[in-house]
Amino acid sequence: MAKGNEIVVGLDIGTTKICAIVGEIQPDGVDIVGIGTSPSRGLRKGVVINIETTVNSIKRAIEEAEMMAGCEIKTVYVGIAGGHIKGFNSRGVVKVTEKEIRPNDIRRVIDSARAMVIPMDREVIHILPQEFIVDNQDGIKEPLGMSGVRLEANVHLVTGACSSAQNLIKCANKTGLDVADLVLQPLASALAVLTEDEKDLGVALIDIGGGTTDIAIFSNGSIVHTAVLSLGGNQVTNDIALGLRTPAPEAEQLKIRHGCAMASLVDKDETIEVPSVGGRNNRQLSRQILCEIIEPRVEEIFSLVRREISRSGYEDLLASGAVITGGSTIMEGMPELAEDVLGMPVRRGLPERVNGLVDVVRSPIYATGVGLVHYGRDHLDHRFFPIRPDKNLYSRIRHRMKGWIHDFF
Repeated sequence: MAKGNEIVVGLDIGTTKICAIVGEIQPDGVDIVGIGTSPSRGLRKGVVINIETTVNSIKRAIEEAEMMAGCEIKTVYVGIAGGHIKGFNSRGVVKVTEKEIRPNDIRRVIDSARAMVIPMDREVIHILPQEFIVDNQDGIKEPLGMSGVRLEANVHLVTGACSSAQNLIKCANKTGLDVADLVLQPLASALAVLTEDEKDLGVALIDIGGGTTDIAIFSNGSIVHTAVLSLGGNQVTNDIALGLRTPAPEAEQLKIRHGCAMASLVDKDETIEVPSVGGRNNRQLSRQILCEIIEPRVEEIFSLVRREISRSGYEDLLASGAVITGGSTIMEGMPELAEDVLGMPVRRGLPERVNGLVDVVRSPIYATGVGLVHYGRDHLDHRFFPIRPDKNLYSRIRHRMKGWIHDFF
């Protein structure tokens, strides 16, 4: 576990922004001591498309976080998302060698569960145990030391494209940072905004960012389904820019300041000032017109989420409903529209269980960054992707897999 005053840094490399959050590990939790943000210009739908631009954005965010926290940042936990992410469930079975389950038995059953044919251009990002089964007794979370002759494990495997993972690591390395681990973004967000009761009863986490919408479904305390949709808040901004004939940066500001996901919640007499293009004069328009542009696109996003939840087969197990988070969910009317489309209770998720700069990070914008700090606090002993110019990604992955077994104790 963590030592007192040890620093953990979460680096959320998103499509619209890059955010670095510095957490100081305390005996009673985590103190947020530094935050740095920078506009992201080198990614598209969660995937790096321009390394140099991304590196510059990371540098600005890290420098701002270092200045606020008063420390030097050397190692970060990086979030990964994008349409290339695929998650699926698997099962492994082994015979217990000594009638009592040892660490080696757990290692072997995990290896058995991940022994699936995976294309060469993909890598395993996470192996997330759901439950262990000892001699047909299911629902076991920690089998170490139990007596038995047959051990089974149900796990959730998350895979991603090697090239996308390698580019994220390369961008961080070019800024002089070690990457301690790559973490699936909805998994990180879940650590920040979900309660244990919600995970036990069944809940869908919906993280709507600028370029992607990330989904993670939990049941009986474990993650059972993950998916990434290549649609997010940037599509809403583009619709506003085209519909109101205004530059994209101005459309983003209109969305943030005056946007509402349900036009019926807006006063018909309320007006807004819309900047024009080409030096033309600004225009006065009804706010309801803006919201009528936003609502269909947000409804489409939640419709795709509903289809993914239905496809997963866990729709009837979501007793806690859904939790929405991410920068795009700040908009007024998002929980109400989500409830209408998804047909279940919905709340907006804010980062919890942190101290320090609570008022600053208590926003859906920082859910992934705070979640990465939580993840790092629980995995401080494992540094998987240090800067090693002579090592390629595949050798790093092999080194990383040796440490996976420690996550299960």
